[in-house]
Amino acid sequence: MDYRNDTISRINDKFNKMSKSHKKIATFILDHYEQAAFMTAAKLGTTVGISESTVVRFAYCLGYEGYPEFQEALAEWVKNKLNSVQKIGAKYGKSTQSEILTAVLAADMENISSTIEHVDPQAFETAVETVLNAEHVYIIGIRSCEPLARFLYFYLNMIRGNVILLASTSTSEIFEQMIRIDEKDAMIGISFPRYSMRTLKAMEFANDRNAKVISITDTIHSPMCLYSSCNLMARSEMVSIVDSLAAPLSLINALVVALCLKRPDDVRKTLESLEDVWDNYQVYLKDEINFIDETTLSTPLQREREKR
Repeated sequence: MDYRNDTISRINDKFNKMSKSHKKIATFILDHYEQAAFMTAAKLGTTVGISESTVVRFAYCLGYEGYPEFQEALAEWVKNKLNSVQKIGAKYGKSTQSEILTAVLAADMENISSTIEHVDPQAFETAVETVLNAEHVYIIGIRSCEPLARFLYFYLNMIRGNVILLASTSTSEIFEQMIRIDEKDAMIGISFPRYSMRTLKAMEFANDRNAKVISITDTIHSPMCLYSSCNLMARSEMVSIVDSLAAPLSLINALVVALCLKRPDDVRKTLESLEDVWDNYQVYLKDEINFIDETTLSTPLQREREKR
């Protein structure tokens, strides 16, 4: 299947120019594609609260000759998605556990190597400065990207204050958490295929409020780039049904390190305060490693230079 021409890609490509009713249909399909693939136009319209004729026009808007052709294309996309488990069996079914381990790790290494070659250094520098200078930083990552968002939130909280992790199951609740976002703030949206419509809508809202928006995604064709002024690209090709997040995590790790080196004193004070709290409330035993070491806030390259 041509990725750029499949049903979900068509929806993502055209979403920004859709009418309000068509956006409602698109959002439902992206969040419930297994269910939508088997709905009639009338049933889909009733579910999202619009007319059957609007659903039919939605299919025309995507370039299909009618709703039946659209439904068939969506069902085919879902079928290919579900068949990924069978494809894994065909590819790795006769492999030993060691061979599977090697193949998956090699694929992750390839993703990281590709990311190194194609990441934009200027965009990376812009992201660092944007995060440092923003009054508040909002972070969002849905589904498999949630661990990435939490990882970034955890470390940004050590580097600076006023970091908000947006976590919710509905778009309306996300808007409630970011209702005060404005031009002094920044938003970091993390999303990889299959892209999250909730993440996209949060980034659109931030952009409408003139906040600085940073995307962490896979390609320039990603819908996440519609509302971001700074795009950090990381390759995330799936080895199986599991999203490969090795390269995105490495990119986020690099962002955190760069931020730490920009504000080493702030990080050191935060860690020292935390250690005082742990001691006072006996959160950790005394055999914990003291990681407020001078080498903590330096990179391997810096440590190597100091030895010379």
